[in-house]
Amino acid sequence: MWALVRRTAAPRNGGGAGALVRAVVVSASAAASPCASRLLPRAAPENSRWSSSSSIWKQRQANDPYTRQAKAEQYKSRAAFKLAQIHEKYRIFKRGQTVIDLGYAPGGWSQIAMELTKPNGRVVGIDIIPAKPPMGVSAIQGNFLSPGVRQLVKDYLVDFVPRRRPSTTPNGGPEGGEEGVVVEKPSYIDTERAESAKSEHDESAESDERLVDIVLSDMSEALPQTEGFSLRTLSNPYSYFHRLQNTTGMKSRDHILSMNLCYAALEFASETLRTGGHFVCKFLQGAEDKKLELRLKKMFEKVHREKPDSSRKESSEMYFVALRRKRDVTFADITND
Repeated sequence: MWALVRRTAAPRNGGGAGALVRAVVVSASAAASPCASRLLPRAAPENSRWSSSSSIWKQRQANDPYTRQAKAEQYKSRAAFKLAQIHEKYRIFKRGQTVIDLGYAPGGWSQIAMELTKPNGRVVGIDIIPAKPPMGVSAIQGNFLSPGVRQLVKDYLVDFVPRRRPSTTPNGGPEGGEEGVVVEKPSYIDTERAESAKSEHDESAESDERLVDIVLSDMSEALPQTEGFSLRTLSNPYSYFHRLQNTTGMKSRDHILSMNLCYAALEFASETLRTGGHFVCKFLQGAEDKKLELRLKKMFEKVHREKPDSSRKESSEMYFVALRRKRDVTFADITND
């Protein structure tokens, strides 16, 4: 007993040490009494339920092959394989595309998008959670549901995308051959004139803000943070798992929240997505997803429901893969019914 008391009395803060010593002495005296078995057990800490949940989550992650493979291949999360499998089936990415990744943290989808659009691809991630973006990815931290943040993204696209629009050779490849090779290129004015002459008819109906080839949405409603404020969330995405737990367990409520996020992402896509562009959106299955699917079919030529192999079987999440946006169909057109 005394060895235990000496160890607990060691902290530098004297008041805290005294409190610890008194607690040990009371417990030791209780242990000597006949009622020790009733006195020693105490009420479980308030966060014991969360500790149990986190232990289950950690165990599931440790046994998950996609989680292990993500770490081995240095992906930010196992979700990277979901987007990779969607692309493998529908071939949505091409070199030089501009991609918006909504709810990008910790960055697995952005990594895949960057890999599949390089060397001249542009990927912009938006998330309310602070996270270090993958190499080559631009990031904006903010609440995407805020009109101010959405406008900031549009302004960024207008300023940034035209300056990095890739030139192509007649065979469709990036000009200059291999990445990193410096070649002589036409001036900015000559390039713009050539593109304008070539696509004057195609772009006549396009808005100046429709500069995006693909809009991705892996957003989920973020629950209020109650712990883990001191964790290094920027450098270790696996250490803040409790911040990524964004379902309540009430299926109807979670479904409605996911539908709200899908519509917000679709409205943004309507304002920024080029004709022929693609839209990929996560949703939780429920009563309202069929209506969203019908509306997507009004704006896109093909719409698929997809559940990648890497998506957990017990999860209700699925993805809408909407291909080739139609011309002159807006968000208002498909929601006024």
